[in-house]
Amino acid sequence: MNSRSLFPRPENEPTCNYAEGTDALTKLRTHLADRTVVEIPAVVGGKKIFSDDVEIIHAPHDRSRVLARVHRPSQAQVDDAIRSNLEAAHDWSRMDFADRAAIMHRAAGIVRGRLRHRINAATMLGQSKTLDEAEADSACELIDFLHFNTFNAQQIVTDQPLSVQDAQNRCDWRPLEGFVYAVSPFNFTAIGTNLSCAPALMGNTVLWKPSNKSTWSNYLFFEALEEAGLPPGVINFVPGEASLVTDAVFASRHFAGLHFTGSSEVFRSLWKRAATGIAAYRTFPRIVGETGGKDFVLVHRSADAREVAVALLKGSFGYQGQKCSAASRAYMPASLWPKVKSILCDLMAQVRIGDVADVSTFMGAVIDQNSYRRLGDALGAAKADSQVKVVAGGTFQDEVGYFVQPTVLQVEDPSHRLMKDELFGPVLSVFEYPDSAWTEVLEAVDSVSDYALTGSIFCTDRAALKQAQDALLHAAGNLYLNDKPTGAIVGQQPFGGGRASGTNDKAGSWMNLLRWTSPRVVKETYAPPRGL
Repeated sequence: MNSRSLFPRPENEPTCNYAEGTDALTKLRTHLADRTVVEIPAVVGGKKIFSDDVEIIHAPHDRSRVLARVHRPSQAQVDDAIRSNLEAAHDWSRMDFADRAAIMHRAAGIVRGRLRHRINAATMLGQSKTLDEAEADSACELIDFLHFNTFNAQQIVTDQPLSVQDAQNRCDWRPLEGFVYAVSPFNFTAIGTNLSCAPALMGNTVLWKPSNKSTWSNYLFFEALEEAGLPPGVINFVPGEASLVTDAVFASRHFAGLHFTGSSEVFRSLWKRAATGIAAYRTFPRIVGETGGKDFVLVHRSADAREVAVALLKGSFGYQGQKCSAASRAYMPASLWPKVKSILCDLMAQVRIGDVADVSTFMGAVIDQNSYRRLGDALGAAKADSQVKVVAGGTFQDEVGYFVQPTVLQVEDPSHRLMKDELFGPVLSVFEYPDSAWTEVLEAVDSVSDYALTGSIFCTDRAALKQAQDALLHAAGNLYLNDKPTGAIVGQQPFGGGRASGTNDKAGSWMNLLRWTSPRVVKETYAPPRGL
């Protein structure tokens, strides 16, 4: 067959209309009301594994509600998953790119169609996301990753070197030699899709370990992949205990890559593990990670107070602040802060916190008891600190679910730990600076925190805006001008940061996909010389 499929540049997936009275909302509510406890197995080589090591998953906003039972694999079964990946590698890597891409497009079609309401409901219940947050994640972004990765990968594999009259040159875009370990977080269902499917699209086999908190929604997507025709063993779904799975992966000579999203601390430990075992691996592993953030909102005196207040509300407290991109530190000019503070407090008073099945809810619960306790300890310390003032919020309760009220804290020192350390919750720390100290505050924004993921600058003075962009060149991998620092869209804002925030390989772009291929350049001479 001498044919080649061409995948057109995609458009971003539009959001579904879940307005009151629509068929879509009726179907979603049916899934939200379903009390069936889901049994989630590991899947190795196409075979479902149900074990005696079961973890019970509860809804974070309703601790009494059991959602799923996750069957965690044993050490031997994780080893089987690695063997299964290696056995599937030959045929998968030699499958035509168009066929691999078609599987991804079929999976996207399944999610867009009959799975959309169910996977959104699983994300809402299991990860305590509101409908607006879930639809943007487990439907739109998930589908966008599959479509844009295909288009971007096509641009890579069709890029070929120059051939000349006497010789043909070509580039074989090979997968890595071994398997890729994909470790996905709880906060975005779509991230699990990208971490597992981006390497697979480039011809790699993948051992995917999802977060236990997102296992339900991730498993629904994995089932869509299987239905779409993904061959057994190409991606093995391994919802195991983290250290057990990781030990098996790093003990394998065939470990070829890590695709990770999670905390900076865990990523450093995994990088160290890879470095320690480097002599034993068949190849130098590719290490790709998107980690934490202490994301800033820098406000100039020329900014509009209401625009700033709305951006802080949505950027800091959307999904309970459990986004690596969430606004968690703000720098406010003295002339503008009183007005911004007044508007922000008024908006916060209107925020509904509670059951995410209620479409009027703005915030659900934080993900689990550990997160709840950590945030409670941080708020307790802040209240006892003479250098900190509670502007709004600061309370929390866990009688029904793990609820933390959105909180604004004002600090006197721009180097206070609240301006440095990631809390990963609905807590915004604010430093008020004299209007005349614009240049000095730029230095504080750049130097006080180890992270460099996202940031935003609110400023209509073009000279000051240019000065800030220059001064903060390395302070954020995704910089927003007059907008909140969250909400990156696949194909529009490739996502990733540097410093302690990761390797900045830009999820959803060709930059990330290049990490999962090892090119071979082949020259064929038509008429080799036969003499000196």
